[in-house]
Amino acid sequence: MKRDEAPENSAVFSGFGRVDYIDSYQITKSTDESIEKISAQIFKLPAWVNFLMKIRDALVRPFGLKGKEDESEAGGEFFTKIEQTENELVMGENDRHLNFRVSVLADRAASLVYVTTVVRYNNKMGKVYFFFVKPFHKIIVRSVMKRYGTSPDAGMRLPL
Repeated sequence: MKRDEAPENSAVFSGFGRVDYIDSYQITKSTDESIEKISAQIFKLPAWVNFLMKIRDALVRPFGLKGKEDESEAGGEFFTKIEQTENELVMGENDRHLNFRVSVLADRAASLVYVTTVVRYNNKMGKVYFFFVKPFHKIIVRSVMKRYGTSPDAGMRLPL
């Protein structure tokens, strides 16, 4: 499986263990906003994504998998916060079928913002699940990054 690289200084792998899937996207954007504000803007999902998430939740709930409502109750955020520094926010979830982490990293010196996702399958169900989710994941991440980087000085390079 092709493995793209996360930014060198990312904490997305910290304590995660084996990685079965990785993707990393970057946009060129000069910002002095806090990492919390950057993350909130990136994860302010459009209505069509929220609609897809409701369908996903309805399909996976009978299998005992977490839905968006379960994750929101846990931390009040879209995903559970795992680690945070001034320039990076790592969020994620552990479930029966797979574990994942998503990192939002601001490299202010280079005017770059990265979103990196790593996934570990816990069983065959995780691999099958992600097979179906992966195309949507890629479309969603590209879309939210493009929307976040719409300022005139923003450029986009996908994937890393």
